[in-house]
Amino acid sequence: MDTSTTKKYYLLIVTIILVSFCIGFYYLINNKESKNKITLFPENKIILASGKLIYDDQCASCHGINLQGQEGWQDELVDGLRLAPPHNEEGHTWHHTDYHLFMLTKYGIEEFLNMDYPNNMPAYKNLLSNDQIISVLSYIKSKWPSHIRIKHDQLNKVFKEN
Repeated sequence: MDTSTTKKYYLLIVTIILVSFCIGFYYLINNKESKNKITLFPENKIILASGKLIYDDQCASCHGINLQGQEGWQDELVDGLRLAPPHNEEGHTWHHTDYHLFMLTKYGIEEFLNMDYPNNMPAYKNLLSNDQIISVLSYIKSKWPSHIRIKHDQLNKVFKEN
């Protein structure tokens, strides 16, 4: 190959790499599921009303009408699977960021973790819209005591800064 052809070849490769980078960066910035774009709204009464209806319909049968979870959730197994944990302050839900709660709810534990983790929790990606998932999670968060919500907000802040 002559020098002119080699330069054109390298220029083409550099152009492809730059275009790929730009597309990836655009996707990252505009992706509704990026960690900085998933936010819960536990103060928005309209979102909470919707979230309660969806929670009652989709979640309460396992996690309880009062978010209390199933009795024995910490140590009992049924068919080798743990019982549904509570989503109130007694559970571990508030130990996860808005982003992680959203992703776990939308994609399910196994797809999100990309590993086998037998459980009864369905993935909601084909059942609920992103906005519906946000409304349910916002409703759940709205039921936590203020000191738990403050801790959760701090967790989100640290996560989004890193």
